[in-house]
Amino acid sequence: MFYHVKELQFNARVSKPDPRFASLLLEQFGGPNGELKAAMQYFTQAFAARQPYPDKYDMLMDIATEEFSHLEIVGATITMLLDGINGDLKNAAENSELMKFISGGKAEQEQMVHNVAINPQFFALSAGGPRLTDSQGTPWSGAYVTANGDLTVDLRSDIAAESRAKIVYEYLIQFTDDPYVKETLGFLMTREVSHFKMFSAALDTIEPNFPPGVLQADPRYSHLYFNMSNGTSARGAWNEGQGSWESGENWVYVGDPVDHVVQTEGMTKNHPIQGTKHTLEQTEQMNQTLSKQRSQEIKSASVSGVNQWSSYPQNTSASPKHAK
Repeated sequence: MFYHVKELQFNARVSKPDPRFASLLLEQFGGPNGELKAAMQYFTQAFAARQPYPDKYDMLMDIATEEFSHLEIVGATITMLLDGINGDLKNAAENSELMKFISGGKAEQEQMVHNVAINPQFFALSAGGPRLTDSQGTPWSGAYVTANGDLTVDLRSDIAAESRAKIVYEYLIQFTDDPYVKETLGFLMTREVSHFKMFSAALDTIEPNFPPGVLQADPRYSHLYFNMSNGTSARGAWNEGQGSWESGENWVYVGDPVDHVVQTEGMTKNHPIQGTKHTLEQTEQMNQTLSKQRSQEIKSASVSGVNQWSSYPQNTSASPKHAK
């Protein structure tokens, strides 16, 4: 159940209208890295987590709900930045941006044309409010949402989503001189960092969580780095040394990948296990063990007979096993 509280989580303010920046800010309203995308992604991911991982369901729903509140902050800011546009179209008020265009000089007219050219549909169709598009007028799409039903995968997607949203706010801050707008964007940017930390912490509570999913990597190929460039190749923690694995494992640098592929007949014959102490038999055993573990987590939360989503009142984050 959603209950709308009219007070914004952070009080959005603007010093003056700025249609140009309002158009840019649409990126965080209806863009692929915006607040609606984040809200719908976490909201959608939460359903699969409800019964097997009620604590993660609770977190995803909380953060999704906060993202909806951030969407409201962005929408409110856009509307205030467009203050007067609706009146311009209906009343042609003398102090409006539109009247400045009509009665102003060449400079004012050129600036207004520039503002509209950024996203002409925004000004032609919105009449003073945000639209579910990005700054170029591309409609919001459900294709922006990723929900794979595996928490180790979904949480990594969420960490990446928060990272992208954070950097967009960081860029947007450079395009406005309004101190109040900067303050609002700074708050929203900071909450992206907070959510990044929350998702990272939640991922750490799932053991094991690497590699994503259930099946382990094939040890014959998991530690190989192929030199796919001519000339001197850069070396670093991504292709030499132990990397971030457990003790006793390391990268294996394949300096001549063509020869390697030929000698192993496309890595299908006489391909040794290198860089890891795990054998194929151990890997298969890990696959079976983790498959049973993940399956049991899901099955133990499943019910026979009538199932229900909530109890009333809901005094725990866990869903009821069945209707009483």
